[in-house]
Amino acid sequence: MSTPEPVESPDPGRGAEVRKIVALLAALVVVLGFYFLLLGRIAVSLIGSGDVAAIVIGIGVLILPLLGVWMVVATVRAALSHQHLARRIHDEDMELDTSALPRRASGRIEREAADALFDRVKQEWEADPDNWRVSYRLARAYDYAGDRTRARETMRRAVALEKLERERSEG
Repeated sequence: MSTPEPVESPDPGRGAEVRKIVALLAALVVVLGFYFLLLGRIAVSLIGSGDVAAIVIGIGVLILPLLGVWMVVATVRAALSHQHLARRIHDEDMELDTSALPRRASGRIEREAADALFDRVKQEWEADPDNWRVSYRLARAYDYAGDRTRARETMRRAVALEKLERERSEG
């Protein structure tokens, strides 16, 4: 089993930027919550009207905030799980160091460099596919290479593997 190489933290000054993003997301969740409550009130009043058409529309309108709440909760839970893994990876000095990779004017890593990083991390993963740390690194490499779908799938796998590891160590 090969152990991924530890790297230096690529950008120690990102704390303020992360706090701004978290504050923005919190504000958006509050606004969505208000919107969902408003939709819920409209749905209840439509259902309470007694008119068959209004009841049907009210039920449809009631479904929207329920779906919205479910999506927000699922997204926040996933984000917290990913943040938990990111913190553990950082604490174990196993973050992918992208600071030396060439970047486009937009700030994204150049395609060839992202592909080379991906190939290197994929070899780590192939050597130890049941290691959540390597799966996390592979998810990040997918993201840098622009494959968001596989990045999400691999991150879900990393979260599940880390949870399994925690449960085994607790029990």
